[in-house]
Amino acid sequence: MADKSPRQHMAQKASKSIKEKRADKHAKAQAKDHLEIGEIRKR
Repeated sequence: MADKSPRQHMAQKASKSIKEKRADKHAKAQAKDHLEIGEIRKR
C-alpha cells in the first residue's frame, strides 16, 4: 500500500490556484481588448 502521508504531498511544487489562473486569463483578455481598441482609433 502506498504511503499517503501529508509529507509526500507537501514536497511537490506548488502550482497556481484556479483563482490565479482566472486572474491571469482575464488580465490577458483585457490587455488584448485594450490594444484592439487603440488600433481601431488610429485607423
